[in-house]
Amino acid sequence: MPEKKEFVNPIDKDKTTETPGLLPYPHAIGSPAFAPTKMGVVKKNSLSAMDEQCNMQLNQIREQIELLAKQAEKIEQRREISKAVYSAKMSFEPIIGNTYHLYAKGEGNFILSMVAPDEWGRSTPFTHYVSSVILLSDRTWDVVKRD
Repeated sequence: MPEKKEFVNPIDKDKTTETPGLLPYPHAIGSPAFAPTKMGVVKKNSLSAMDEQCNMQLNQIREQIELLAKQAEKIEQRREISKAVYSAKMSFEPIIGNTYHLYAKGEGNFILSMVAPDEWGRSTPFTHYVSSVILLSDRTWDVVKRD
């Protein structure tokens, strides 16, 4: 007598249900068609609009960050030139809003003068002209013209 083989169901028990009528999606060929609902379209459009708005706002913030970085760089440059001017020899009290001229006399010695480079004539008593600077109201200096 032939041995009876035990029946092995090829369908995995974890992928089946005892109550197929309660599934939120169609489970048989004769089930109603499964199509996206209007809510799915609304959500997709809303997500797309939200992404666009967020990207636009992030780009605006990036531009503001770049502008602030440029402003910080200009302030740092003004600080450096101000340090150089205040370390220079001055024989007068500078007035806010006036332009003065920074000259080098030897290594590391600077002199602030009211005389422009083109007003010296053929010879200047300095090694070289560095820049023309203006005294701002916050007592910092800004470069007007460089050599």
